[in-house]
Amino acid sequence: MPSQQPPGKSAGKGMLIACWILVLTGLTLFFSNQEENDYNPNREVNGEIQQHEINVTLERNRWGHYVANGHINGHPVTFLLDTGATHVAIPANMERVLGLKRGAPFTVTTANGKVKVWSTTIDHLRLGPISLHNVRASLNPGMMGDNEILLGMSALKTLDFTQEGNQLTLRQHTR
Repeated sequence: MPSQQPPGKSAGKGMLIACWILVLTGLTLFFSNQEENDYNPNREVNGEIQQHEINVTLERNRWGHYVANGHINGHPVTFLLDTGATHVAIPANMERVLGLKRGAPFTVTTANGKVKVWSTTIDHLRLGPISLHNVRASLNPGMMGDNEILLGMSALKTLDFTQEGNQLTLRQHTR
């Protein structure tokens, strides 16, 4: 004959299971957020606006890269600063979302070899209070799975930048 548990005991087991699910969900969210902070310590980009310049200081991530949130044509994006990239390189699958127009094709040499890309122009690029207009860029189909944008020299050449320790300061002159 099967033994029956008192009614309160099965409810207690259910509460214990629900409690463990909540704890595990909370820990997962905490460590996921911590991992995102490790990769992108510049999710909130602020800067100093002075009389004739704007300064933005970025923290280097644990892998030695400068990653920061910004905007292209009003849409939020994640930038990876890349002084080795000639242009701002955008995954081709983000063309429509960012309101970009595909221009003439050309070939670039990347770490993964030669790739056919399309020229485009970013109407408005923003990194914190730094604002750039009519920035040359390329749409790269080789970056399809990646929503990270390489912030290359077509944007960075308009700024002064200095690195000290784990910080990179970008300076835009407003005159």
